[in-house]
Amino acid sequence: KPTDVYRGPSSHPSYSEQLCKNHKWMNAAVRAVVRMGIYVGAKVYFVHEGYQGMVDGGDNIKEATWESVSSMLQMGGTVIGSARCKDFRMHEGRLKAAHNLVQRGITNLCVIGGDGSLTGANLFRKEWSDLLAELVQQGLIDEEASQKYSALHIVGMVGSIDNDFCGTDMTIGTDSALHRIIEVVDAIMTTAQSHQRTFVLEVMGRHCGYLALVSALACGADWVLIPEMPPEDGWEEKMCQKLSAKRAGMKRLNIIIVAEGAIDRNNQPITSEHVKNLVVQRLGFDTRVTILGHVQRGGTPSAFDRILASRMGVEAVLALLETTANTPACVVSLCGNQSVRLPLMECVQMTQQVQKAMDEKRFEEAVRLRGRCICYILFVTCSVSNFNVAVLNVGAPAAGMNAAVRSAVRVGISEGHKMFAVSDGFEGFYKGQIKEIKWADVGGWTGQGGSLLGTKRTLPAKHIDKIAEQMRKYNINALLVIGGFEVGLPAWLLAARGTFEELCFCIPLCMLPATISNNVPGTNLSIGADTALNAIVETCDRIKQSASGTKHRVFIIETMGGYCGYLASVGGLAAGADAAYIFEEPFDIRELQSNVEHLTEKMKTSIQRGLVLRNENSNENYTTDFIYQLYSEEGKGVFDCRKNVLGHMQQGGAPSPFDRNFGTKIAAKAMQWISKKLNESYRKGRVFANTEDSACLLGMRRRALVFQPVVQLRDETDFVHRIPKEQWWLKLRPLMKILAKYKTSYDISDSGQLEHVVLNGPKESEAMAAI
Repeated sequence: KPTDVYRGPSSHPSYSEQLCKNHKWMNAAVRAVVRMGIYVGAKVYFVHEGYQGMVDGGDNIKEATWESVSSMLQMGGTVIGSARCKDFRMHEGRLKAAHNLVQRGITNLCVIGGDGSLTGANLFRKEWSDLLAELVQQGLIDEEASQKYSALHIVGMVGSIDNDFCGTDMTIGTDSALHRIIEVVDAIMTTAQSHQRTFVLEVMGRHCGYLALVSALACGADWVLIPEMPPEDGWEEKMCQKLSAKRAGMKRLNIIIVAEGAIDRNNQPITSEHVKNLVVQRLGFDTRVTILGHVQRGGTPSAFDRILASRMGVEAVLALLETTANTPACVVSLCGNQSVRLPLMECVQMTQQVQKAMDEKRFEEAVRLRGRCICYILFVTCSVSNFNVAVLNVGAPAAGMNAAVRSAVRVGISEGHKMFAVSDGFEGFYKGQIKEIKWADVGGWTGQGGSLLGTKRTLPAKHIDKIAEQMRKYNINALLVIGGFEVGLPAWLLAARGTFEELCFCIPLCMLPATISNNVPGTNLSIGADTALNAIVETCDRIKQSASGTKHRVFIIETMGGYCGYLASVGGLAAGADAAYIFEEPFDIRELQSNVEHLTEKMKTSIQRGLVLRNENSNENYTTDFIYQLYSEEGKGVFDCRKNVLGHMQQGGAPSPFDRNFGTKIAAKAMQWISKKLNESYRKGRVFANTEDSACLLGMRRRALVFQPVVQLRDETDFVHRIPKEQWWLKLRPLMKILAKYKTSYDISDSGQLEHVVLNGPKESEAMAAI
């Protein structure tokens, strides 16, 4: 296949790579595969109603066009349908499917589904040669067709709300399902609080407890029951004791999350009704059961799912272009923040091993096989230490900060530390706004937006002496700082640590990135950015909907982010924007004019709405007003314009499930790092060694969470514009342009390579458990 298809639309009219789709969940993935397929010069076909449509043929298999996937991003479910198919399980059904594909010259399948759908696709691929031979024997195709379409290539994407597929950190649809769950839980908590009730919530997850576990962490539930890790015998009494203690501690509500597949140690089901009866009979609490059911499968997809599906869809097309007759069927997966390709059957076999381990009561192995998607369950035990740890927020408020503080406080207390809360950042620090914070003080914090501790942008440089005095006064042995760009400033850090050493003592210092701008050096992702992206995407969806049924219209939207274009770029990808103007990629009047012309051409077709995003500091002269006026003037007679400045609404609101979960995980990991440093350094004479790695930022780097010495981040930072010098998401911008039908090049240097599934060893599993 020609390599130049990666550099832009194919210049070879004879080249026609044909793709077939069997879709089960997300429309964003359909849109990405269709448009990327057309971009590389392929013919792309829809297969309606899943494998059933492939078996039935006829109008169920239709060629897709660029316009046929317009206005799909905000739609839930699947526009091409999905159905269970008994016929495809039989040889005769697969024979019919093969005939239908050969008739259209289709030899490449992009299959979006769960392990059952993907296993069926792999079986189909293995049988392909025999099926063609049988079709030739029956006279349905000739020998020439058999030779021409001799190989069937398959690439899978996993669409499952349960996140039950081994080999990927997240499956398409899981984050959207978590949004539905958290929306319900947050609403129920107000009712439970008012009436002093206990609520038992049953969420989906027949064989996987991911939804139950993460939603329990995200809402601060009192108890959670999942299939991979059944409770120990006598759990009923322990649960009731905990609920009773919470109520005695003046807590007015209790939340219990139950996965639909929850079991006990004897593999007997634990139902939500059974849990309710236990609470009523033993405690007499007013208890209600809520079964969320298929509500979890509906609604508008989240920003995370749109971005994930778009990235995976493009990667799937690239994988199909590179496959050969000897290449095993692969599945496109997510590892950390990087897309990878894994052999499909290795993932399927490991997924099946999980269920086998559960059936045989080998539950620890089941958790290990699940991988890190579920291995971050906190195994902490109460211990005693003489250490005092302070936690504070700095910079602008970001949703998810409170979840991180709650996690840090409770993990710290579990490890025996005395935790102190500093109000109003470093300003409150030097003023002495410090007090001990206990377990109950952070109850209910996960769902709260902003910063309950209070946060200021004040840097400590001018007040080092006073801060050192406060640290000596409260005997602070370690510091956890949660915030934005300020957390990674080596200049103040070096000055502060030098003064601490001189006036007081050196301490372990850990910083966690939390800012909607996602501009902190040393990390791909920051707490709060996902919530802001969802606010942008939801607003763009509503704005675009406002133009439904009206004349052609283009919307100019201004986002926050300072000089960092993350929100505009990634939000534009998730919202289906036609252009996104950012500081990192300078633009001029010629590019603006080119974009106007591009939109004008689109508006002459069936496209009715256009969307343009602009980062607030993208250019001091080409302001939002200027771009609005330019588009309004040049679009006369074809479209009109509207503008909207989103402003601080991007900072507000309840944190998304991702931010709650991410904040909880990295704060727990940070506290365990602090404990390790304290125990190592104070073991000999309680003297802390001022080493380079004693002050670290914990960030997501490609595939893993990494502790990085802050002094090493100096060379990676543009201090003038408060952004990293290199930003991973810039590689997504060509993808946004391709999906908006621009002629551009696409960098494949970061595309996935076929790897093998790696099973976590015992030591790695223990490390993951600490997350």
